[in-house]
Order: sequence, then C-alpha cells, then structure tokens
Amino acid sequence: MLVQPEPENCFEGSQDWRCSRARQSAKTTFYQFAGKRILDVACASAGLLLLAPCFLIVAALVKFTSAGPVLFCQARVGRNGRIFFVMKFRSMQEHSRIGSLVTVAGDSRITLVGSILRKYKIDELPQVWNVLRGEMSLVGPRPEVEQYVIDYTDQQRRVLRVRPGITDPASIAYRHEEGLLSSQSNPQQYYRNVLLPHKLSLNLEYVENISFRRDASLILNTLRSIFS
Repeated sequence: MLVQPEPENCFEGSQDWRCSRARQSAKTTFYQFAGKRILDVACASAGLLLLAPCFLIVAALVKFTSAGPVLFCQARVGRNGRIFFVMKFRSMQEHSRIGSLVTVAGDSRITLVGSILRKYKIDELPQVWNVLRGEMSLVGPRPEVEQYVIDYTDQQRRVLRVRPGITDPASIAYRHEEGLLSSQSNPQQYYRNVLLPHKLSLNLEYVENISFRRDASLILNTLRSIFS
C-alpha cells in the first residue's frame, strides 16, 4: 500500500522531488516489517551500555588532543527523504568543517587520533544512538548529504525506502575508499561520477533482498574487514 507523504523535515532538493514513502513490497517478511527494528533496538541498547567505557576514553582523547567538540554532527538524508544529523567522534580539525565533502588518505584535516579512529571505524560508534532513535539501522545504505542525493535518479532514490545503516555492502567493498580517492586528480568528481553510482547499485540490490541472514553476514564481514 502507499503510505501518506511526510512533507515536514523532508529533503526537497529539486522540483521533481516528492517526500513520500515508497510502496511497500507485497512480500514483506516479518524481519523486514518488525524484526530488523527489534534487532536494532536490542543491539543499540546493549551497545551503548557495553561501550560506555570506550566512549569515555575516546571522548577524552578527542577532547584533549585537538581543539573543538568531541562529536561531529552532519545533516544527512535518511529514510523517506527525512533529514537527520548523523553523529561521529570528531576526527578532523575544527576549522576543517568547510571544505571537500570527500576525504582522502593523508588528508591534512585529519588529526592524529582521528586517523586511528577512522582506520578502525571507531569514529562511527556514536551512530548507535542514531540507531536507537530510529534514524538509522545497523545495516542499510550509508546516508549521504543532500548535495549528492539531489542528483539521484528515480531508481537510485529507492535506497531511501529503508533506514540508512552503519554498514552496508558498499562499505565493505570500498573499505579502503580514502586510499582509492587519494590516487585521483579530482577526488570529489571521481566519487560523484564513479564510486557513488556503484555504491548505489550495490545498495539497491541489498534493499531488494533484506533478510536476517544477509544482515548478520554483513555485520560479520564488516568486523572482519576492519581488522584485516
């Protein structure tokens, strides 16, 4: 069925954009309908409790090794085009908020502590709070900024049918994305014209085939890729 649009707080980047919910599949499974959210809430709640000591240590390292706030929040486009603020531990110098939207290996904006946080994806741990709030999922297409979403085709916008995630198939495939971008003469153009379309194709396939087994496999593969 077609659910009523939710125009408030939606992304309206172009005249063709319509902030309406996607049509629900006639073959939606229990996991897609409710199980995935139950898993997200359970894991995010446990994660916040278990990782609390780690959060405090990382927060202290970020705070006392470079000037600026502990957390970095950036507006992203989420499910059904809703705008939300994704949370990360700050890994760059405070003055670098304005600049390229893509980050390359060896980027001078990255702090010493930030380079370690980014290598092991520790900077993204605060996103478990986004998961608990219902803005994100453990697994789902990584959320993008409005500047890129405005150019999505109708087919590519199908990734907005689901909650964005902390990890996804594209995150694993492009684990060393920053190194790849550093070899390009125009990293931002390469990301927009080459990497992003391929990422979206991988995530579109995921959106059409969501299952508990698939999500569990992606989580395990993400952990494996981080330490490989």
